[in-house]
Amino acid sequence: MTDMITHADTDVVIVGAGSAGLSCAYELSKNPNVKVAIIEQSVSPGGGAWLGGQLFSAMVVRKPAHRFLDEIGVAYDELEHYVVIKHAALFTSTIMSKLLARPNVKLFNAVAAEDLIIKEDRVSGVVTNWALVSMNHNTQSCMDPNVMEAKVVVSSCGHDGPFGATGVKRLKSIGMIDKVPGMKCLDMNTAEDAIVRHTREVVPGMIVTGMEVAEIDGSPRMGPTFGAMMISGQKAAHLALKALGLPNEIDCNYNSEVHPELVLASAEDETTASV
Repeated sequence: MTDMITHADTDVVIVGAGSAGLSCAYELSKNPNVKVAIIEQSVSPGGGAWLGGQLFSAMVVRKPAHRFLDEIGVAYDELEHYVVIKHAALFTSTIMSKLLARPNVKLFNAVAAEDLIIKEDRVSGVVTNWALVSMNHNTQSCMDPNVMEAKVVVSSCGHDGPFGATGVKRLKSIGMIDKVPGMKCLDMNTAEDAIVRHTREVVPGMIVTGMEVAEIDGSPRMGPTFGAMMISGQKAAHLALKALGLPNEIDCNYNSEVHPELVLASAEDETTASV
């Protein structure tokens, strides 16, 4: 309860603890003055990043996202245009162990974001409930939710599903965006570039990252490769830092190691491959 009270008013709320959400939280939490709360509807955070493609174990990461793996200390086998982690769980467990040890981060798992808080046409937080309660609203009487206000909300709910793309779908239902066309058929290389390039603040106060970007833009589905998820999460973190008025790579005034992949991702030249 103390954790919930402490984070009832926070700097950044990240909805969805998959590979994009965890990468975003990791990058954000490098600034010890930024308070980060992560909302994850599953008991086990990580999303699809516990396994590689087709329920096999290896994780494929396109370059230059291997720089992020170097930073967090995940070993891989290097090939020409991509690297392979022998088991995806190595990435997920490593980033979680480093991220959740930081004092400015709190993970609320088994918690669902049921709705958004909107004040003066700006996303100002999320409405939360226990995930099992959210899944059973139709089988019992109403169970009132909790609220978590934030200066910035990062929505990384993933592609469409029971809890997927919930952020952008809610924005459409209240008229803040015109449409959510859903992701198109698979084109992996095009998809990864598009997801990174179009990670953005979609309405005031709300940034979209990861596969939710494909849902709102109608870009292709991606398949079992994770480089774009990591860099999209990093870019979302720097967009959040920008929204908070803090040093960030988008404005090229960040005080840490330069991330060349983020500079590419924010370039205006739409023909530049970001991943």
